[in-house]
Amino acid sequence: MSSVAATSAVRSTLAATTDSESTLSRIPQKNLGQSDFLKLLATQFQMQDPMKPVEDTAFIAQMAQFSALEQASATSKEMAALRADQLRVTANSYLGHRVTVNNADGKPVTADVTAVDASGSEPKLVIAGETYPLSAVLRVEPGVISVPQSAPSGGA
Repeated sequence: MSSVAATSAVRSTLAATTDSESTLSRIPQKNLGQSDFLKLLATQFQMQDPMKPVEDTAFIAQMAQFSALEQASATSKEMAALRADQLRVTANSYLGHRVTVNNADGKPVTADVTAVDASGSEPKLVIAGETYPLSAVLRVEPGVISVPQSAPSGGA
């Protein structure tokens, strides 16, 4: 089979795969994923001419691309986890600080951060009994530290 015919077969297989997947899920994909790469590679092996198998260098290049795709995917996941951790650290650093945020009416509210709500996908600050995203913070000031007065010890 010629290279042009193999390329056409791969394209038609990819188009059929994409059509069947798009009917199942209406979420458009902008990039090819690992499964797409493996389908293309399998189709290429099925459609190759036994008298002219894929050259070693082409196969090695394809495997290198697959490896790079896997590494990029893993890096993306790690970066997302790092971002989530950084948001939690940032939210916790606001505890006890006086912050200014805009409320739902667009009016500024200035109060101390009393808690962090980490139950959702991104942590939220609890300010004056209401929750606000980190992006709502307009100003941060040092909090007022109140030290409890201990009773004077007797016996002087």
